[in-house]
Parts: sequence; structure tokens; C-alpha cells
Amino acid sequence: MIYKVYYQEDKKRNPKREDTHSLYLEAATEVEARAQVEEHTEYNIEFLEAIEGNTLAYEQQNPNYKLTEFNE
Repeated sequence: MIYKVYYQEDKKRNPKREDTHSLYLEAATEVEARAQVEEHTEYNIEFLEAIEGNTLAYEQQNPNYKLTEFNE
């Protein structure tokens, strides 16, 4: 499953919509996706969204679409 992860780059500052970023991640479950991001980054995760079907196809048309892979 592909997850779109919305996050802030800094956990110490109050979240602002203008500073929200996103990344795409492949994981078996939402829990696994969250664990991967928390293990490899200092990001403040706002929301995780499972995307598939037409939504995934639409996101893949975005030139900024790229699956993030964390090296163990």
C-alpha cells in the first residue's frame, strides 16, 4: 500500500499549514509507515493517508511524486 505522509520538518515549532510537506511511502500498514518515518526522521507527522486506485494514479501524475525509501 502507498501512503501519503503529511508532516512538519520540526517537532519543536507549532505546525503551520504553509509549512506542511508530504512524502510517499510504501508499507504494509499505516502503523508500519508511521514507524518508518519516526525511525528515520525528526519529522512531526500530521496525517497519514492510504492512497490507491484513481487517487494514486492522480498523485503519480504530479512531477514531484517519488516514493521515499529509507535505508536500514
